[in-house]
Amino acid sequence: MPRATLDETTYNSAAERFIERPVVRDAIMVLIIANALVLGVLTYAEQLPDWLVAALNFFDSAVTAIFVAEILIKLYVYRLQFFKLGWNWFDFIVITVSLIPGGSPFTVLRALRVLRLLRLLHLIPTMKRITEALLTALPGMGAILAILGLVFYVSIVMATYLFSGSQNTENFATLTASALTMFEVLTMEGWNGHMRDLLDEYPFAWAFFIPFILFTVWAILNLFTAVIVDSLQDSALETVLEKEQQMDAELEKHEEKRHRELMALIAEMRAEIRELKEKSGG
Repeated sequence: MPRATLDETTYNSAAERFIERPVVRDAIMVLIIANALVLGVLTYAEQLPDWLVAALNFFDSAVTAIFVAEILIKLYVYRLQFFKLGWNWFDFIVITVSLIPGGSPFTVLRALRVLRLLRLLHLIPTMKRITEALLTALPGMGAILAILGLVFYVSIVMATYLFSGSQNTENFATLTASALTMFEVLTMEGWNGHMRDLLDEYPFAWAFFIPFILFTVWAILNLFTAVIVDSLQDSALETVLEKEQQMDAELEKHEEKRHRELMALIAEMRAEIRELKEKSGG
């Protein structure tokens, strides 16, 4: 998070110290979790007593007010620098959605309040590192998705042409039906049943399904794991390097402090020796 500039007022610096305190961050974290639980309980509002529903709604409104105050303080402290971080944009959008009136035409968007729970992704350091590693892996994952999409499209077109005339199943009657069926095969759910439905009419069906599964599930999808693991390893390495740099900086500061203390002690001793010489010479 960008730091406040040196020309800001004392009150602004105090506001920054307050909003960046670990205690404040931990309190926000607790409120996010508690509010997510409350939103879950409110899905049973029709089965709960009116007083309890009113209390939970009051708690939700109070938490929303606290989150709005948090965002306003950060905007006051960091000004336009607040929007230089993607996580701040995420917080700002989520809190803005929380302000949509419950009785408006956009009532369905109120369900997005539970997205506040995702703020934990950057409030908890370990989760933040993993999330950033996943985001770093997106370019590589995008290329894999493109290959998977291409193979998947070719497969559903082939399945439609090959098996649309089946009398035993309509799972391949249209391109849409083939897409849904092949997606189910892609998840390894019931693929054997789909293949056996075709074997009586198309004895070669196994020659279509087995290569599809081997190439997509065991080859392409496993590349996702490889890319993500590689990204996580890079993130872990960066974390170790950052800690080493911090330790080196702290050690350097300590050495500089010891050097200044030693030089001050030498200067003090020289002054005492000079004073003794002057007294002895007198």
